[in-house]
Amino acid sequence: MPSSAGPSIDTITEGGRVTQVGEGQEAEESAPPVMTFGAPTAGEILAERYELVEHINNDSAGRLVWRGVDVVLRRPVAVVLRYPGGDSATEMLQAAVAASRVIHPNLVGVYDAIDEGERAYVVREWVDGRSLRELVAAGPLDPARATAIGNAVASALASVHATGMVHGNVHPGTVMISDDGRVVLADARTDGDDSQENDVRAVGGILYFALTGHWPHAEAPLRGATAGHGRAAIVDAVRDASGSIAAPRQVRAGVPAYLDDLTMDLLDPEIASPSSDVLAAELGRLDIPAEDHFLDQTGTIRFSADPGDDPSPLAAAGGRKVAIGIAGLLAVALVGLLIGISAFGGDKSPDTQPVARPSASAPAAAGTTAPAPAVKNLTIQDVRIIDPDSSDRAEVRNAEKVIDGDEDEGWETASYRNHGKFGGLKKGMGIWIDLGAPHTVKSLQATLSSTGASAELRAGLADFPSSSSGDKQLVASYTTLIGQPFEGHDGTKMTFNGFDADKQYQYLLFWITELPEKDSGDGWKLGVQEIKVQGS
Repeated sequence: MPSSAGPSIDTITEGGRVTQVGEGQEAEESAPPVMTFGAPTAGEILAERYELVEHINNDSAGRLVWRGVDVVLRRPVAVVLRYPGGDSATEMLQAAVAASRVIHPNLVGVYDAIDEGERAYVVREWVDGRSLRELVAAGPLDPARATAIGNAVASALASVHATGMVHGNVHPGTVMISDDGRVVLADARTDGDDSQENDVRAVGGILYFALTGHWPHAEAPLRGATAGHGRAAIVDAVRDASGSIAAPRQVRAGVPAYLDDLTMDLLDPEIASPSSDVLAAELGRLDIPAEDHFLDQTGTIRFSADPGDDPSPLAAAGGRKVAIGIAGLLAVALVGLLIGISAFGGDKSPDTQPVARPSASAPAAAGTTAPAPAVKNLTIQDVRIIDPDSSDRAEVRNAEKVIDGDEDEGWETASYRNHGKFGGLKKGMGIWIDLGAPHTVKSLQATLSSTGASAELRAGLADFPSSSSGDKQLVASYTTLIGQPFEGHDGTKMTFNGFDADKQYQYLLFWITELPEKDSGDGWKLGVQEIKVQGS
């Protein structure tokens, strides 16, 4: 996509890597990464096309990440800026150019890469959602969802590797899950130490992290990511005295044996790794709904450097083979019996292999563990604005707009003068949420109209009348705090993850304690555009 403000992403390929061809002013290689060009500002338009809208964060490599708009195509974009450009930005630009050549539904689209000498920037697809790191902060994922995410990442890598390229930056901060459930891999970043094998090994790390909430590569620092999904402290894997990591099944109950073995084989440098396309095919084969995991203990699956005489296609393609002991033979007999039963009912899985499903009353097979319930968006049955310090009830309308699925419309407070604590007139205002019935809750996310707000999340046990006195009783009784309050939050999305896994919740209160200053004019004001609750 050529641009008048700097070199386009026209490229030539040398030995599987991509070299940018451009004419931008080059910075000295030893130049310090200082912002000599001036800090970007909201409203600034880059390359006569990309308007900067909101500063999201800075990644671990010091790059500035902005949400922007392509004013030509009128679509949201992410803009990643680096100071200075020139030689210092070569690696970032080359990786972006390489990524722009690969189109895949599980890869973030790269639209432009521009070097202006004093600064360089990459323009890519904007993804509304959360990184895997942020998602797992609410708790480890169930095996079916972890497998689906691993499959998506492996599929994305297979498309990259098919071109001879390397991604080189696979970790929980660059794997993103959009609000509509799409899994995308972002921010390729290659250097001399990267290899396709390392990319494949990293999928093992992704699976391990999704299943346990721990990162097995603490000795290898995470590299930067963008658009709010960057590096953060991640809990190291449980290790023994020799430094070896514990298997997922030793950390958490309910992980199927085959998935445990597959993950540990990918992390074991002594076991030859498969190619990314073989791994994607295998994870795709295992990518089945959680309720189908009742046969998850039917033997272990291992990678082997020497497939020997194993006639299975998977063993021949990727060095896979099935090791079945006495327990495995018993499991095979069980599978044969179930297949025979299912043949009369015609129940087929997508790959046409007959599958038997146990009845709801049938006891679980010995040695199996029931799968964890899938995490999903919970239905919010009712919402109400809580305003205990006002008698005119002028601000309690439009609560339903926070759960209508449209982030462009929401509920908002009135404008308050003097200061952000509601002008000294109120202790706060909130949104009461009724889930309809008790649920195990993983997270609540509130999308706000602007940055700088302070809020907390509370839980209660009862509803109260919709009146000033009823609101006072509600606020007084909702004393259970969920996680830590957000003070002067610098983003537009607040995510609360501190729910007790052993408790169930029906009533929640998103309680606003301080308003941000308006962008224009006097006063303080906040809009709540959307609230989503995830759980099971």
